[in-house]
Parts: sequence; structure tokens; C-alpha cells
Amino acid sequence: MDDYPLLDLFWTMLVFFMWILWFMLLFRVIGDLFRDDNVSGWGKTGWTVALVLLPFAGVLIYLIARGRGMGEREMMRLQASQEAFRTYVRETAATSGTTDELVRLADLKRRGDITGDEYERAKSKVLAGV
Repeated sequence: MDDYPLLDLFWTMLVFFMWILWFMLLFRVIGDLFRDDNVSGWGKTGWTVALVLLPFAGVLIYLIARGRGMGEREMMRLQASQEAFRTYVRETAATSGTTDELVRLADLKRRGDITGDEYERAKSKVLAGV
């Protein structure tokens, strides 16, 4: 341990941490670039070339030029995802009510409380959403 002082250990940890942060930022920028439908294929190609050839300058220029829109695009994507989830839950809940009603009707038919004809009419009403 004498040949690697504590300050060098802290410096190494800082450099490693900054390296990880750099890659996280780079992947975030690339992800934002390829998710944005407003940028043409040539625009995406140009930004990708800039990010590969001049990584630090390319990311900094991207953040200056398009940084404000990154948050807005991310927010819109999250809102669309949340709305899709809510729609899925609403549809699933509606289907669950239909399933419960069909089970109840089948139980009534099994016990003999309703006839087969009455069961078919009620089932068609439930499936039609009436």
C-alpha cells in the first residue's frame, strides 16, 4: 500500500467515476438523437459522425444546440407511455367486468336458474357491451 498513496486512490476513483458519467451522457445523447422523429436520416448521420469523431466536442455542441429539447422530448415520451398504460388498464378492467359477468351467467345456467336460450341471449348482450 505504500507505493499507491490514498490520494492517488481517490484520484483514480474520481477518474473512473467521471468516465462512467461520460458514457452515460454519451448514450443519453445518442438515445435522444435516434428517438427524435424531427431529425432526418442525414441529420442523425451527421450528429453520429460528430459524436464518434469528436466525442467531447460533439456531445457539448449537441447539448448546447438541442439540450432544451431533450427534456421536452423525454417528457412527451413518458406522457405517451403513461397514457398507453392507462388505456391498457382501462381496457383490461372493462374486459375483467365482462369476464365476471360471463362467469356469473354460466353459474346461473349451471344451477338451472336460467335456460340455455336465456343464457345465450344474456351472453350476446354482455359481449356486445350493452
